[in-house]
Amino acid sequence: MRHTLPVAPQFYVTAPQPCPYLSGRMERKLFTALQGDAAPDLNDKLSKQGFRRSQNVLYRPSCAECSACMSARIDVSKFTPTRSQRRVEKRGNHLDRRATSPWATEEQYDLFRKYLDGRHAAGGMADMDMFEFAAMVEETPIRSRLFEYTDKRSLSAVCLTDILDDGLSMVYSFFDPDLEKLSLGTFLILDHIKIAQELGLPYIYLGYWVPGSPKMDYKANFKGLEVYRAGVWEPLGDPAGYAVDAHPLSTDPIAEQVARIELPPGRT
Repeated sequence: MRHTLPVAPQFYVTAPQPCPYLSGRMERKLFTALQGDAAPDLNDKLSKQGFRRSQNVLYRPSCAECSACMSARIDVSKFTPTRSQRRVEKRGNHLDRRATSPWATEEQYDLFRKYLDGRHAAGGMADMDMFEFAAMVEETPIRSRLFEYTDKRSLSAVCLTDILDDGLSMVYSFFDPDLEKLSLGTFLILDHIKIAQELGLPYIYLGYWVPGSPKMDYKANFKGLEVYRAGVWEPLGDPAGYAVDAHPLSTDPIAEQVARIELPPGRT
């Protein structure tokens, strides 16, 4: 009889490349593979420690001289919509939501291309073809859902969402840029808060919040927002109170970061 011992995940660091959020800076990521039967437990555990999923990889920023990027989540119990957010909910009430398995379609890809061309033409995903899009959607070793939002017969927005043991993680979302008046980016977050409430899940994971980055300002508008900083989750408070200065001592050495990562039982 063959016995397989649990193997601790191996962590690696990407080569530095230009930061997509703060001009003139370089980004670097700490990452590990997400595979096998233990993938859901590893994803749950590391998501609580600031990691995000991209296909079969879990990663978090680990820049050499900058610690501006912080994982962000909404504490659903502390969320109350602003007047502006209530208007967004009302304007989007006509959209029908449909939850499906993570399976890519040409209709989704057409909307994805329209979104990139209208909002992120110079971004890192600008050259993604249908096969790469399908891999982004379908290559998931954990429990994921694709939420489609339609206006009558037209697809208006899509969100790839992971179901964690303590919340929903919005992995990637895109929408029709021509529907700017609907504020669909905000609407998708508000609707996920509603889904989490229905499921009794306490958190909505939003990716990263970066002070000083206009791309990320909208996340600070949600009450109950928490950020992961120095190993703990803390209420955001005043966004202006977070420094974006670069300093060689702002991050710990990789070995120390890895040593502090908590793994699921049996994976150490």
